[in-house]
Amino acid sequence: MAAYFAALDPMTLVRALPGNVAQGIIWGIMALGVYITFRILDFADLTVDGSLATGGAVAVMLIRAGMNPALALVFAFLAGMAAGFVTGVLHTFLGIPGILASILTQIGLYSVNLGIMGKSNQAVNVMQYKLVASLRYVTGEGNWIFFLKLILAALILIALCYWFFGTELGASIRATGCNEQMARAQGINTGFNKVLALMISNGLVGLCGGIYAQYQGAADVNMGRGAIVIGLAAVIISEVIFGKFCAHRKAAFAFTLGAVFIGAILYYLVIALVLWLKMPSDYMKLFSAVVVACFLAVPYMKDTYFKKGRAK
Repeated sequence: MAAYFAALDPMTLVRALPGNVAQGIIWGIMALGVYITFRILDFADLTVDGSLATGGAVAVMLIRAGMNPALALVFAFLAGMAAGFVTGVLHTFLGIPGILASILTQIGLYSVNLGIMGKSNQAVNVMQYKLVASLRYVTGEGNWIFFLKLILAALILIALCYWFFGTELGASIRATGCNEQMARAQGINTGFNKVLALMISNGLVGLCGGIYAQYQGAADVNMGRGAIVIGLAAVIISEVIFGKFCAHRKAAFAFTLGAVFIGAILYYLVIALVLWLKMPSDYMKLFSAVVVACFLAVPYMKDTYFKKGRAK
């Protein structure tokens, strides 16, 4: 055991941290989309596993066709919105249960993504295209500028979401997620709100896919597999760690949205720690599921067992 820990080089973990922080911020965009459906709308949306790959596929193919990489992200966002629209229509207009509607869309997007790319993956080289994000920006000179841009982009998205959900339309979406029957009784078009929220959520997921595809230098048809687990992990981690802190602030909702990004960063820092401990990388999906399950159980365990113990 002593020899095992002696073989671990702390500098290896330190050198990996910038890359993990960058990934955390990028995936935080996806987690923000998951938060909208999972917490605000109270909708179990599994479309994200497909819409993330759709955003990546659209962005990469447009870049390869000569489009500016930043402009390609706009179309990645729109592609994600289209995926959310399909899920919303299946659920609201055709009466298919939400989780099943999202699964159907996710399955269909696999073929759509293959059709967009023409094959299972397509690459973009940072040496050939001026990409918005790249792993080379993390390790190269002036990497602080790249991180500054990432943080600024995250703050802009948080501000936009905070503003939108403070409007009458945004408040009606929140009311729909809080109590759909009461919202309908107040004359709110809950079906429209569900579709719109799903479009915004998956638009953010598609945007994340477009950025992440540029970051890793390729779009892959399977790049979104397990994305919902990462998104849920970021949301749950942020709620468990920062829930009480965010609840007692004037701009509590804004702090909650920001905490989602911090949750995503913490998730990737934990992943970095696990890899540094030389645990088998083949079991990373299993580990991710265990992390989410543990954080989901924390609030329940705290309320059910620890409060009872104190009462006694």
